[in-house]
Amino acid sequence: MGDFLLTMPWAVVLILLPLVGAIVCFLWPKNVNQLGLVTLAGVFLSVVGLGAWLLENGVYHHAVGGWNAPLGIHLYADGLSLVMLGITALVGLFVSVYATAYFDRVQSEQFWPLWLFLLTALNALFLSADMFNLYVTLELLGLSAVALVALAGGKAALNGAMRYLLASLLGSLLFLFGVALLYHTYGSLDLAILSEQIEASPTVWMALGLISAGLLLKTALFPLHFWLPPAHASAFSPISALLSALVVKASFYLLLRLWLELFWPISGSVAGLLGILGVMAILWGSLQALRQTRVKMLVAYSTVAQIGYLFLAFPLAMGAGVTAWNAVMYLAISHALAKAAMFMAAGNLLRFGGHDRIADLDQLAQRLPLTVAAFALAGVSLIGLPPSGGFIGKWLLLEAALMQGRWDLAVVIVLGGVLAAMYLFKVLGYAFTEASTPSKVTAVPVRMEWAALLLASGAILLGFLAPLILPLLAIGTPFDAFSSAQEVMS
Repeated sequence: MGDFLLTMPWAVVLILLPLVGAIVCFLWPKNVNQLGLVTLAGVFLSVVGLGAWLLENGVYHHAVGGWNAPLGIHLYADGLSLVMLGITALVGLFVSVYATAYFDRVQSEQFWPLWLFLLTALNALFLSADMFNLYVTLELLGLSAVALVALAGGKAALNGAMRYLLASLLGSLLFLFGVALLYHTYGSLDLAILSEQIEASPTVWMALGLISAGLLLKTALFPLHFWLPPAHASAFSPISALLSALVVKASFYLLLRLWLELFWPISGSVAGLLGILGVMAILWGSLQALRQTRVKMLVAYSTVAQIGYLFLAFPLAMGAGVTAWNAVMYLAISHALAKAAMFMAAGNLLRFGGHDRIADLDQLAQRLPLTVAAFALAGVSLIGLPPSGGFIGKWLLLEAALMQGRWDLAVVIVLGGVLAAMYLFKVLGYAFTEASTPSKVTAVPVRMEWAALLLASGAILLGFLAPLILPLLAIGTPFDAFSSAQEVMS
């Protein structure tokens, strides 16, 4: 068994398994729920296998077909990749269980192939070590996500999907232009080769600007977030959960990976600009969430705000590298769990009462206690209260800010938590009160409630798992390399 774990090409399996699952679900639609869940379980076990390999051997390399870079496709995994693959598999599994009860037969036949294609693109992106392959996976990811948004049908869904499509294509085009400039300058797109050759020049500066702009658009960082709330408002709840928890995290991961390996030595004041945009995202997204009258739109603008925290790490990393990067990754994974649970809870509210108007929630704490508990636990993590994963991430981020005397960022971190408490308690307050116009109710399947509750509980449990997760992030030293090189430069 040990030899099997160490010889299995886990990276190839993680890409091919969901791809084959998507094709099988498309060809045999009558059993898509069973086929899809088996595929997700296989993906989860494959991530465990890759984790065992990394713990035993360190960084994972695989040359597809035996062809090494720059001619062949090179797959790569370190602790950062592993954590992203793991959170994708975990969230994907629970959202999939939720989806089996949420969708009817026809909707399931449409959902599963697209969702598994999206999972294929996610896994391939986290494992790619070549700029062109990253572009291809980014494009597949965007197209699959747009198609999923459009599944709801109707004018609002098509409008949201079209807006998302245009934003996604523009982001991909900017990214591709940047990749072309790098290839023209250095004759290679392999990240390892580029990291050894790249140096400051007008062409590289232009490539940095184009690639960063494209990824910021896909990540929905303020003020490039215009496509995200309409997409969430019109999409089915499981799809909103996937978009918020996984899709925007993929483009952020890619920006972080390129920043760590290529751009940080020439970044100059760009880190400060990203920090300013992060601050504006926290404040603007939180204030917009406070103004919303529907639960899904409130959660969507909350996503805009929470994304802002991820970009505070860029200016802070210039003086507290490992602490800041650990903070941002802990925030990313806790946000993925909490936000997926929150959108699933919103879906339960829609199923139960036929609406998600905050003022008409009508004593849901008594009628849907598991759903309200899921929403509340997810909110604890988003606010950053102990003992949640969100608390660990914000504590590390606050520590990095105080280490550098950045009291402005420290105030924003605390203020963002206060604003998050205000808009989340707004929902919970109405959940305990009786509505003036009671609505007709529909039973919510038990597995939909439990899927949301277990994911939200996972966001709380993350607060106790820091001694296990932080060492995983250190495999391959993606953050230590940043700090060590920074010390040499200083």
